[in-house]
Amino acid sequence: MADDTPQSPVSAQYADERHPLFGLPDELFEPRRPGSRVITKREVRAIALACLGLHIQAVVWDVGSGTGAVAIEAARLANAGRVYAIEYDPDALAAIATNCQRLGATNVTIIPGRAPAALQALPDPDAVFIGGSGGALPAILDCAMARLRPSGRLVINLASFEHLATATAYLQRAGWFTECTLVNIARSRPVLDVTRFAALNPVFVLTAHPAENG
Repeated sequence: MADDTPQSPVSAQYADERHPLFGLPDELFEPRRPGSRVITKREVRAIALACLGLHIQAVVWDVGSGTGAVAIEAARLANAGRVYAIEYDPDALAAIATNCQRLGATNVTIIPGRAPAALQALPDPDAVFIGGSGGALPAILDCAMARLRPSGRLVINLASFEHLATATAYLQRAGWFTECTLVNIARSRPVLDVTRFAALNPVFVLTAHPAENG
C-alpha cells in the first residue's frame, strides 16, 4: 500500500537517493523532546560515520540513538545493510520513527529498550556507534567488544574528559587500539551587521578496534 503521508519539500528532497548520503541538516530531525534538540550535530556526525568505516552491506548498532540522526545517515551509507537504533526513552523512540519515515530510512530497525540487554538478540555488528550509555558504558562495551565482527569498528561520542578516560582505559586494558579526535566546531552567525562564530559543545570521538586488526 502506498504511503500517502505528506512530506515537506525539504524532507522529500533529502529522502531522495540522488542527494548526499550524509551531512543532512540538523533541522531535518525531529527533536527528542519538546523544546529540546538532542542530536549528534552534522559535523560531528560526519566524523563519526567516517570513523565507523561502513560498507554498503554493514550491520550497524546505534546505541542510545536519540533522534536517530546517526542511524539514519548510517543507513544511507550502508544501503544494502541493516541499522539497529537502540533507545529506551519514549519521546526519542517516537522521534526516531518520525525521522525514519520522513527521510526514507527503510533499513533502520528501532529497538526499544536499554543496552546491553536490548543488544542480545541482534545480529553481530560490523560497526557499533555509542551516542549514549545511560550509565552502563562498561557493560555495553563488554557486549560490543564480544560481538563485533572481524575488522569492525567501535565509535563512541563522549562529552567529558572523565568519560573519555574511563572508556579509553577500559578498552586499552582489553588490548584494543584506541584513537581519539577532539571535535571543536564553531558556526558562523550574523550579529547586527557583522558575522561572528558561535561554538558548539566540544565532543570527543573515540574510535577503537582489536589491536590485531591493524
